[in-house]
Amino acid sequence: MEPRFIGREEIRRVLTFEACTPLMREAMAAVSSGGINQPPRQILPLVSGKGVFGIMPGVIADDRFGAKLISAFNHAKGSDLPAHQGVVVLFDPLTGSPVCILDAGEITRIRTAAASAMATDVLARPDAGELLVLGTGEQAEAHVRAIATVRPLRRIVLWGRNPANARRLADTLAATIAVPIEVAAALPFAAAQADIICTTTAAAEPVLQGAWLSDGAHVNIVGSSRAGPSEVDDDLVARSRYFVDSRENVMAQGTEFLRARAAGRIDDAHIVGEIGEVLAGRVGGRQSGSEITAYKSLGSVAQDLWAGWHVFRALQ
Repeated sequence: MEPRFIGREEIRRVLTFEACTPLMREAMAAVSSGGINQPPRQILPLVSGKGVFGIMPGVIADDRFGAKLISAFNHAKGSDLPAHQGVVVLFDPLTGSPVCILDAGEITRIRTAAASAMATDVLARPDAGELLVLGTGEQAEAHVRAIATVRPLRRIVLWGRNPANARRLADTLAATIAVPIEVAAALPFAAAQADIICTTTAAAEPVLQGAWLSDGAHVNIVGSSRAGPSEVDDDLVARSRYFVDSRENVMAQGTEFLRARAAGRIDDAHIVGEIGEVLAGRVGGRQSGSEITAYKSLGSVAQDLWAGWHVFRALQ
């Protein structure tokens, strides 16, 4: 029997943010409890420097298994190509046969934002409603839509290095989201006003500074998924109660954490815990309304497999 291919449109129809966010709770709880065997991600840079190739296999405790093979490219401005392209392959645990191939770009787009929404729901103040998103690409749009499912937003502010791109995204979102949407004129001021911040940029050097944040803010650090690029500065890392999706992966590839540690601002104990440990009640989350919390998201094949199996079963 040939494996089924499930493309972007079918995935988008079935894997809503409302459906995916609870799946991310299950996936990250499994990561922190030994419910999945997932070796460290392999990220191979291309010789041309145009992008990277990622390989992420995993075996769930019930013997469902699969892998994601994906490229990540910074395309030229104006390109219609998504930043992430590839496949998620699912295998039958009884026969070992591949049963499904899914568009990895769409799975990644949705599950990454849903994981941030899950972390926001766990770590942000209950009354948080001022959202700032850095970046203007597909993850910026996805994060606005995902965060709006876990908090009643009062205002959305977008920032991009190209204000015209931020304005276009604001216009796109305004067509379907009944919340005031603005483009930030000055990032330091916008950051000080926000109580939920998502960084979804391709910045090589920090664009968000800890000194700009107000007490009580929560930050999802998403854009840098490998060692090298860094979106936030050492001060933000040091000021925050710092959570991660995977301690092992962040200590190997979480650039923001590694830079702050190398600068002597923090040590390994600065990682309070994995988000899955917070979900399980083994680690405390936010401790006060004035505390700054941060969640470093590198991404996990557990997220891809939970999302992929959900889509496959829903469409059988």
